[in-house]
Amino acid sequence: MTMNWGVLGAAAFARDHMAPAIHAARGARLAALATSSPDKGAAFQAFAPDLRIMDSYDALLADPAIDAVYIPLPNHLHVEWTIKALEAGKHVLCEKPIALEAGQFDKLEAAQAASGKLAAEAFMIVHHPQFTRARDLVQSGAIGKVMHVDATFSYNNAGEAENIRNKPDTGGGGLPDIGVYTFGAARFVTGQDCTRVDFADIRYENGVDVFAQVAAKLGDISYAATVSMRMFPRQQITFHGDKGVLTLTCPFNANLHDMAQLRLETEAGRVSTERWPAANHYVLQVEAFGDAARNGTPYACPLTFSRGTQEMMDMVFAAGPKP
Repeated sequence: MTMNWGVLGAAAFARDHMAPAIHAARGARLAALATSSPDKGAAFQAFAPDLRIMDSYDALLADPAIDAVYIPLPNHLHVEWTIKALEAGKHVLCEKPIALEAGQFDKLEAAQAASGKLAAEAFMIVHHPQFTRARDLVQSGAIGKVMHVDATFSYNNAGEAENIRNKPDTGGGGLPDIGVYTFGAARFVTGQDCTRVDFADIRYENGVDVFAQVAAKLGDISYAATVSMRMFPRQQITFHGDKGVLTLTCPFNANLHDMAQLRLETEAGRVSTERWPAANHYVLQVEAFGDAARNGTPYACPLTFSRGTQEMMDMVFAAGPKP
């Protein structure tokens, strides 16, 4: 059974990544786009000629032919439109962060329960085989007892004043944009939640965080992360145990920033490398979401998982300086 998808808003990210992924995914059909811009709509129809363009979000949600919606709106609109879509009887895949504070998940979870539909954050990395492989290796003891995790994610959008990530009124900031990856990836692989934040050096510009250095604990595992919108692009995550080290060299923008690769070093100097040059985590995410929505298949990133990442985010902001 094919799931008909609608997209709320013609965001560049939706045009370049998620809408093509929906179009390519097994069991999915990119059916409609809500935008008031004919030019933006034409860019989507270039790869999906049968796509219907609708002039309002409400009109798309009212369409009984649409089974699921993808929401790429600015962060401050995510909770509002996720709930509206659920109330309209649609499954919802919403860009991360789906909420801006952990308390908002109460409303999201209540709306999901009342609707009987699936709502989830578009945390695509947990659908990539490099992360399922890393989780399986770490949790099976391939590196022994996990002692430490460190992660880095950075890019530089200085000078882009109109970028929503640089605007406080749209829920901008480096931590909401990419900190969710460094936090959520560590939680997914280790299976541990954040138990405390010991240190958070957060630097702000125009009311949004542009650099953060964090030291925390995931259970008894020490954790360190650097996140920035003002540094040269870099990304990695390393899991360090007492019997080995596992590193993902391109964990977050797999096969865009670099090739997805896992490097495992264990005792006696044994090193193994695995690569996934063709895996598209956006397509895999859409397919997994469709299976979960239609068949009740367990989903790798339910709202309860996203709540845990947001709780860690809230702890980091509480531990650091204010704007």
